[in-house]
Amino acid sequence: MKKSVLMILAASVAVLASCSKEQAVITSVADLEGKRIGVQSGTTGELYVQENVAGAKLSSFKSGIDAALDLKNGSIDAVVLDELPAQQIVSRNPDLEIVRDQILTDNKEAYAIAVKKGNDDLLRNINAAIAKMKSNGDYEALVNAFMPADGNIIVPSALATEGSTKIRLGTNAAFPPFEYVDGTAIVGFDISMGQRIAVQTGAALEVVDMAFDSLIPALQSGTIDFIAAGMSVTEERKKNVDFSDEYFESEQVIIVKKRK
Repeated sequence: MKKSVLMILAASVAVLASCSKEQAVITSVADLEGKRIGVQSGTTGELYVQENVAGAKLSSFKSGIDAALDLKNGSIDAVVLDELPAQQIVSRNPDLEIVRDQILTDNKEAYAIAVKKGNDDLLRNINAAIAKMKSNGDYEALVNAFMPADGNIIVPSALATEGSTKIRLGTNAAFPPFEYVDGTAIVGFDISMGQRIAVQTGAALEVVDMAFDSLIPALQSGTIDFIAAGMSVTEERKKNVDFSDEYFESEQVIIVKKRK
């Protein structure tokens, strides 16, 4: 009798374990309701989930890569992240895939450079640098280098910057292809653009890497001079920083584990 009871209990535990490991089926934003969702702290992906996904069990991470690792080990059901960084993560993790939703596609976000409120001189130089990049072919060259159709990024040579003063670019180097670590160097589309901004201002560039949600406080305190970090323009952020002209459009996507 005791043996039968033990066998029944063991079978029940096995069934419960199997159920707990069952993979959530997520094919749209609607399927995120009530799910365990990972986001990068301080991003518009985090804000979107907070405001639009009912019953979401939200986990915030320092980077999208950290969130993807928890997705792979089953601690969360999905990750909501900007499109290009998500593509980079999935390209390196064949057990993951991207889910798109027309709702997200129809609500693309614009990236811009952020400066401390009232820093009009720097803002004019940044806008001039962006305009120059777009007119002389540098912008297209950087897009082709960091966002190639075949996925094979070729990091261009760093543009030398020099001057008697230093200009500090704040970023979060965990957001490829816009900013990431390659060997010992921080590279990416935004970093190359920052070099051109430094040349425009006649200053030597210093790149300061920090957590994404620390960037605006660092800008306000004067620790950094501008933010180039794939930062989306939002009305809430406009209350705390001034934005440059927009230089890129992106959309949020959902990363999930591939169905077996």
